[in-house]
Amino acid sequence: MVQIDEVDFALAAFRQDGAWTVGELTREHLADLETLADALRRLPGDSGAIALIGIDDDYFLLVRVTGSVVRVLVSDVAAADESDLAASALEVLGITAPLDDDEDAEAVPAGDLDLLGDLGMHAMDMAVLLDDFDLYPDEVLSDVARKVGFGEAFDDAVGLTSA
Repeated sequence: MVQIDEVDFALAAFRQDGAWTVGELTREHLADLETLADALRRLPGDSGAIALIGIDDDYFLLVRVTGSVVRVLVSDVAAADESDLAASALEVLGITAPLDDDEDAEAVPAGDLDLLGDLGMHAMDMAVLLDDFDLYPDEVLSDVARKVGFGEAFDDAVGLTSA
């Protein structure tokens, strides 16, 4: 089970009839990727549902479920050291977490950079955000949410002020 202290926020977002809804995920939803995907499948989104999870002020996970298709983006493979959920996501992606304990090592994202491409957040835009090492996970995901269309609701949920 994920140590809840390591999770800064865990939100689900879905769009129904053109309006976005953002809500909190529970601790039980964060046990592993399969459990999270099952929870997202239950949401009534027109184009699936998205989980946005911040871990230990350093990493984030984006998970999008559309029917039986689960797409994942982990901001840095080192997140597997901090989170069972991130480790589960890397396992599904077929990626082994690095054994390197160098905290100054560059972040190595894994997964689908284009998982929100059809919603307006294309792979190139995502790559630019991931390359900005000065941004915290909530700031990156705020930019992602804004680009997709639910930035204000995301910012309210995580306690950020809209720019």
